[in-house]
Amino acid sequence: MKKIFNSLPLIVAHLLLFFLTSCTIQKTSSPPHLINPSVLKNGDLIFVGALDEGLSGAIKRATILEGSYNYDHVGIVERTTHGIYVLHAAPTGGSQREELNQFYTLRKTEQNSIVVYRLKKNYTFAIPHAITQANTMLGKPYNWTYILNENEYYCSDFVERAFRKDQIFEHIPMNFKNKSSGEIDTYWIEFYTNFNQSVPQGYPGTNPNQLSQSSKLEMVGSLELYLTK
Repeated sequence: MKKIFNSLPLIVAHLLLFFLTSCTIQKTSSPPHLINPSVLKNGDLIFVGALDEGLSGAIKRATILEGSYNYDHVGIVERTTHGIYVLHAAPTGGSQREELNQFYTLRKTEQNSIVVYRLKKNYTFAIPHAITQANTMLGKPYNWTYILNENEYYCSDFVERAFRKDQIFEHIPMNFKNKSSGEIDTYWIEFYTNFNQSVPQGYPGTNPNQLSQSSKLEMVGSLELYLTK
């Protein structure tokens, strides 16, 4: 009997490890359930799944999260009496207010998903100001260098700035290294050569995957625009 009691801490530790690991796997690998626009709320964040080629592929290779969903774009949902819109900064059009149907149609493919996240209850107080702030940033050009400045924005930068007053998100050192090789991805070397500058490895910034992993958010589901209510 004494031997059993002496072993209890080790048994509990193993059970706890199994429980935490199981929860993590379930959280990251289970496909999100399907939702339609009727469940969207003001201030929700809408993420676009990354693809494997081009700019999207380069973003994915540098920011990939193993065993989780990977995104290359993010915007803020604005729900009004006139419709549902996405406030975001995109390569085409810069910082803009885009009707949901158009946003979805232009970005949904057979290879990716459009996934919605929501601020947890303790942080929803930040939404009204974030929506107001985001609307003041419309019309700015897209920031192709991803080096922070006050005149141009990229997608996750736009979102971080919208919520900055309440410190919902934070800056991290930007990474342009291919996580498989540990070397700067050749796409980014060629990309920044066109700007006559070196790759800004380690500069402060944000990325969609980083935002999606915030402990202040919870996943709502994968948006399917044409589901019936």
